[in-house]
Amino acid sequence: MDRLLTVLSLDRISFHELSMRSRVLLSQLPLFVTTVVLVAGIWVVHEPLRDDLRVQLALALTVALTALCVLVPWDRLPHGAFLAVPVLDFVPITLLREGTLSTVTGVGIMAAFPVIWFTGSGRLPRAAAPLGFLLTLAMVWVPLLVPPRPLSAQLLTAPLLIPFMLLGIGLTVQVLSNSMERQNAELEAKDAELRRLLSATARRERLLNTVLDTVDVGVLAIDEHGHDILMNRRQHRIHELSLPEGMRDGAEADLRVYGDAGGTPLPAERRPARRAIRGESFSDVLIWAGEPPVQRVLSVSARVLRDEDGRTEGSVLSFNDVTELVAALQAKDDFLAGVSHELRTPLTSIRGYTELLAMDDRLPGHVRSGLEVVERNADQLLVLVEDLLRTAGPGLELQLVEADLVAVVQQSVAAAGLRAAEAGVDLRVDAPSRLALPCDPVRLGQVLDNLLSNAIKYSPDGGPVTVRVTPAGATVRVQVADRGMGMRPEDAENVFGRFFRSRNARMSAIPGLGLGLAVVREIVQRHGGTVRCESAPGEGTVFTLDLPAAGPAGAEDDSAEDGARAARGGSAAVLEPDGAVVGQHQDRAVLDGPVLGQQEVPAAAQREQP
Repeated sequence: MDRLLTVLSLDRISFHELSMRSRVLLSQLPLFVTTVVLVAGIWVVHEPLRDDLRVQLALALTVALTALCVLVPWDRLPHGAFLAVPVLDFVPITLLREGTLSTVTGVGIMAAFPVIWFTGSGRLPRAAAPLGFLLTLAMVWVPLLVPPRPLSAQLLTAPLLIPFMLLGIGLTVQVLSNSMERQNAELEAKDAELRRLLSATARRERLLNTVLDTVDVGVLAIDEHGHDILMNRRQHRIHELSLPEGMRDGAEADLRVYGDAGGTPLPAERRPARRAIRGESFSDVLIWAGEPPVQRVLSVSARVLRDEDGRTEGSVLSFNDVTELVAALQAKDDFLAGVSHELRTPLTSIRGYTELLAMDDRLPGHVRSGLEVVERNADQLLVLVEDLLRTAGPGLELQLVEADLVAVVQQSVAAAGLRAAEAGVDLRVDAPSRLALPCDPVRLGQVLDNLLSNAIKYSPDGGPVTVRVTPAGATVRVQVADRGMGMRPEDAENVFGRFFRSRNARMSAIPGLGLGLAVVREIVQRHGGTVRCESAPGEGTVFTLDLPAAGPAGAEDDSAEDGARAARGGSAAVLEPDGAVVGQHQDRAVLDGPVLGQQEVPAAAQREQP
């Protein structure tokens, strides 16, 4: 019905969008047009019917009801009041049927118009079809009773086809109408929900754009093909900074991006967006963007975006400007290196002259004792200075040889023996007789010296310190365990950080800088291994080193000179970037642990200080 009425309204506007008066008029219009056409045909073809009062009244009533549809303000009347019109439509239809019954057949079918209006209105979802049936039944039976005439079963049943046919039409339209009403209600609910979601999405998008433009981090989202999806204002500035002079826009391959401060161009395949397109996730990769003096250092991180099936949809990259941080770290390293160099020169002189003075046999006992104190503290300062130099300088370089790890452990235990005895600590070794390992024995010796020194220092009440060496398939495990004061688990997680000192160490006033374990971690990582710390207050500490049994990656490419030196049993001297010898396989400087510094350094560890 709505579709028919929409067509009748020339399809210019949807039926439900019309005013109530227009909708009522359009619903009445099919009956009005049909009645006018039928009466006009009768007037032309059936001349005897021109003067039939019933036909004239039917036309007049139809015109009057149609006029009411226009004149009555239906929107101001009670809900559903317009249904009076289709009810009254049965009167002119009955008159027209009775007036033309002998000459025109099928006029009663015109009752379908008000029946369809009933059932299609949706106002009477259950009663519309039965009401249409009763009104149609009245249309065919009432004329049989006025004027009174003899009734028979044949007379009453003859016209029943029309009521039952219209009942079927009414039920069909009613079912369809009710279904459409439910669908319309669902569509309206979904439309309202969709509008709400679109509004919420638009609000979230505005919020996201505002947040992204507020943060001081460049954010770039790309799809799986590398096309930009989203770029915040900060990233736009970074992109413009990286463009060659005179270029307003360009692809990543056109950007001036470098891998270091020296201006080494970063290869296209190693650039952040290209790596993200390949599905890589990474964190804190440093790149240099632009040209001095406006060049910036960026820390880039990327995460892959995947759908619910695990397929790659793109990546999100963040560009954090760390120029000032990198400059501050470089200034810190330069300061540490400069101060350390300046301190080492007078300390070397102090130690040299104390050794010369100690060689004089004529010195009184109290003077010799004082010289030993000076020499001991000078050695302690030298260890601190060397560690400061090591942390401020470039990465450690390994001198790899095939060495006996057990021998390295035994040397470190022997070097720590004197101090262990003074502290009441029982040093124990649990290891096989020999265990060959491609490694840098000097550096591993520094690691063990450091861990043993810490274990002794943080066992103020004495107790056992055990060094355990265990081959475990593709790895070799070395553990240094003590039963000292221990530390909190959260301190154990941070103990390898530079300048970190545990709370127990600070409270016990044990001196140190907190550099030794940072050096330990770097040496172990350079060997391709891992190191971890497990500890609990009052229960001691266990440091566990896992080293690859095959040696660091690339160990098979070491020079033949290293192998020849190992065959001759020579020691591998370790050179810092300035060329100073900081340790030898036979005599190693003892590095401190998480709290560098010693009150006394064993003589066995002092023989070859730089």
